[in-house]
Amino acid sequence: MKLIINEKTFIFDRPAVMGILNVTPDSFSDGGRYNLIDNALHHCKTMIAEGADFIDIGGCSTRPNNAIATANEETERVIPILRVLRKAFPETLISIDTFRKSVAEACLAEGANLINDISGGLFDAEMLPYIGQNHVPYVMMHCVGTPETMHQYALDGDIHQTVLGFFEQQCQVLEAYGEQQIILDPGIGFGKSLESNYRLLGDLDRYRLHNCPILIGISKKSLINKVLGTTPDTADNGTTVLNTIALLNGADILRVHDVRKAREAIELVGVFRESIGKTL
Repeated sequence: MKLIINEKTFIFDRPAVMGILNVTPDSFSDGGRYNLIDNALHHCKTMIAEGADFIDIGGCSTRPNNAIATANEETERVIPILRVLRKAFPETLISIDTFRKSVAEACLAEGANLINDISGGLFDAEMLPYIGQNHVPYVMMHCVGTPETMHQYALDGDIHQTVLGFFEQQCQVLEAYGEQQIILDPGIGFGKSLESNYRLLGDLDRYRLHNCPILIGISKKSLINKVLGTTPDTADNGTTVLNTIALLNGADILRVHDVRKAREAIELVGVFRESIGKTL
């Protein structure tokens, strides 16, 4: 598997790490910590040193019961920090976590490399045409509802078929605009029952349409906290356990708050797989 980003080829010869940089005052785990440029710059420097392959900048929190930032607010949060990071780390791949075409377009013009859309193209009708026509590398996440209602859903039943059907439909829409660079994210923690989240983790290769890489974002989420009684601040160990399960079941990218722990999990799982004669 590979992606071609700005004429450079990124080969998934090992799992990759996407470090989370929330530049919001209200994200569920680290809201307010990195919305100042100096703090964001220092945090990114640390994540890159620890082995981050991508930095994912988010300016609009979608935590449950949270007021959704406007497009202008999101842009004003992200662009100044993006400009500084692009200058400081010119070789680092920068992803923008947004479901809005206008924000995506503005960030790509400032040097962002890919778009991470939690709605898979559902929340903004202009997103998929824009991504497709411009051949932008794109993370397509499974989602239901709207930004305000998506956390009210708890999908159960044949969750595999639900997620796979969504990917098939949205990939067809996107691919109608030309050759694409798609990463698939089954959306663990978004609008699914606790049991469904764990079932998704158990069979990730089912979603590998067209040999697309699979991204998993479970860092500090409620599927950990509901089981262990932890909070986002105390969920590091649970995150590592589930990231390890994700790696063993086919994850190609881990989206995380703690890059070092994710990189260590990748290293150990790689040695384990080699020792039993399997490739990761």
